[in-house]
Amino acid sequence: MSQPSPVAFITGATSGFGRATAKRFADAGWALVLTGRRQERLADVERELGGIVPVHTAPLDVRDRAQVEAVVAALPSTFQSVKVLVNNAGLALGAGPAQEASLDDWQTVVDTNVTGLLNVTRTLLPTLIEVGRGAAIINLSSTAALWPYPGSHVYGASKAFVNQFSYNLRCDLKGTGVRVTDIAPGMAETEFTLVRMKGDQKAHDNLYGGVEPIQPEDVAEQIFHAATLPPHLNINRLEIMPVCQSWAGLSIERD
Repeated sequence: MSQPSPVAFITGATSGFGRATAKRFADAGWALVLTGRRQERLADVERELGGIVPVHTAPLDVRDRAQVEAVVAALPSTFQSVKVLVNNAGLALGAGPAQEASLDDWQTVVDTNVTGLLNVTRTLLPTLIEVGRGAAIINLSSTAALWPYPGSHVYGASKAFVNQFSYNLRCDLKGTGVRVTDIAPGMAETEFTLVRMKGDQKAHDNLYGGVEPIQPEDVAEQIFHAATLPPHLNINRLEIMPVCQSWAGLSIERD
């Protein structure tokens, strides 16, 4: 009798890293639980991948704890034994200095990048612990978690939270067999800048013009690698930059 397909639960699966990660796991025969806020995008992903592997989609705003709990509670039996959680849902809003930022934007970033990740992780922890050896939580942070830049303020701070939460969560899960990895991409060409700049295509084009940034498939490959290592191995943190990106010197204001 054949074994059931392992299950990956991916948030923010409608575009960018999330969608590419869904495709990578599907290519390897995993069953998929795919969530996101855009129903039409979820339907599109399901059409693309549903003929390859079992796919369950659920519209989900990770900021809403009751909604997260309801989605997990309603998983069909085929999809209940989640082996890998990919906490991909996240965003930045605005790129100006903190003193010009919108408090509403800040709250949205914190609610999504911090609270949303906590909602999904805590709700699925009992399942992941029950699966045990070989299970994995992959959290998407950013190079902004450790390397500040002008305009990053709350976004960078939220990703620093993801970094430290990942480390501390791993301490708590000692002995359960559940791995925890923080994946921290640098400059990547996704819808990230369009969302951050509220649809400003020129800002997107200016950022990526003349460079060779990370592509979603590059990050998906690293997520899959970390999640499918032999069960006695754990990548604590993986920071990825394109070759064209490196660290800038300290900023100095002169009289």
